[in-house]
Amino acid sequence: MEIWGHRGTYHHAPENTIYSFKKAIEFGADGVEFDVQLTKDGEVVVIHDERIDRVSNGTGLVKDYTLSELKTINFNKRGISEPYFMEIPTLDEVLQLLTTSSFTINIELKTGIVYYEGIEQKTVDIVNKYGLAGRVLYSSFNHYSIRNVKGYDPSANTALLCGGGIIVTGEQCEKVGAVALHPGIHQIRYPGLIEDSHKRGIKIHVWTVESKEDFNYAKDHGVDAVIVNDIAKFKSYGKKCHQ
Repeated sequence: MEIWGHRGTYHHAPENTIYSFKKAIEFGADGVEFDVQLTKDGEVVVIHDERIDRVSNGTGLVKDYTLSELKTINFNKRGISEPYFMEIPTLDEVLQLLTTSSFTINIELKTGIVYYEGIEQKTVDIVNKYGLAGRVLYSSFNHYSIRNVKGYDPSANTALLCGGGIIVTGEQCEKVGAVALHPGIHQIRYPGLIEDSHKRGIKIHVWTVESKEDFNYAKDHGVDAVIVNDIAKFKSYGKKCHQ
């Protein structure tokens, strides 16, 4: 079972920053998950929330700022690491760094609340520019975005995200050509979900695993990857699991 870092390594660094991805490499992650949105001038940036308030000293929506404006704002609001000032990274900048690694790159298209026209094509084009198509997995809660990715690049590896009270099945993934299902950790206990998905050749990558109990459950039931906030803890725990 692989261990992927959530937004880089959320526990140890400001999420979705270059520093966070460097730490994920340092901690030996098998992969990373991060989110992309579009700026006012159409640049693909790496950030989770539609608003910048929670993670920066600015306020407002990502879509209302140009990239140059966002670059003047500090995205190390938590102040948990040095340097104190951290820029919002572009997808280009993150992929430039990740070409030095060998792990899986899960790019989540954040189009469920704000739909960014053309984000799928822009994202795929940037990935292909770095020759990373074979290592990238595109996911989204907005399954129309996954359809758009596949329409633009039929060979793209895609995954359907689900959470809350909404269950997505392996059969649904199969129908849209997705290679993986990304359920919330509580959803993998839904009867038959893992087994049926695996029978169809659909991998299961679970978010976000925080407890050893959930880690053990995922491992015991054949989950392919877990997305975690603390890479170091679970890489260490995985080695001595059940001993």
